[in-house]
Amino acid sequence: MDNISQILFLVSDSLLIPDIIVLLVLFVRALFLVGSFYNQYITKYKNERQLRPILNQLTPERMEELQAALPEKDNSLYIKYLRAILARPADDTYADYMITNFENDAEKDVVTSKLLAKVGPVLGLIGTLIAMSPALTGLSQGDISKMASNMQVVFATTVVGLVVSLVGLVTLQFKQRWYAKEVNQLDYITRIRNQQNTQK
Repeated sequence: MDNISQILFLVSDSLLIPDIIVLLVLFVRALFLVGSFYNQYITKYKNERQLRPILNQLTPERMEELQAALPEKDNSLYIKYLRAILARPADDTYADYMITNFENDAEKDVVTSKLLAKVGPVLGLIGTLIAMSPALTGLSQGDISKMASNMQVVFATTVVGLVVSLVGLVTLQFKQRWYAKEVNQLDYITRIRNQQNTQK
């Protein structure tokens, strides 16, 4: 039994360094995500202010006005798909196809946020539990410096894991609301546009 326990301890102890490395990589990725998220927020805010007055009073006759109002240098997911839908003649089948593709691409965009939200706390907990064992060993042996050193790792892995998870959760919530709203807008624009064919 002692041999098995020793093997388990060695295996878990060997996972501490890889766990910390992965946590640091995820932390750096979270920082990049914050930067890209801020850019997305600013872009969507500007587009919202520019397009909202037209969308609120949209009619089949104002489609050309909407198309002209689209930002030329903006290649965000929503603008790219809206531009593609407006470039083709009104067609329910094509519009449904493009909206489905938009939903798939939107799902890909939130993958990183989901990963950080789920994996961050797990890796933080793993690092905490692994580092806790030698800390308790140091405490039982009266080695306060060893215990303090390992407790630093315990708290550091927990904090980094929670910060990574927080970034993932916050960006995930915002992005899911953004994309749900944009899917609704694409569907609304398509329905208004197809009224031209119905009237004819």
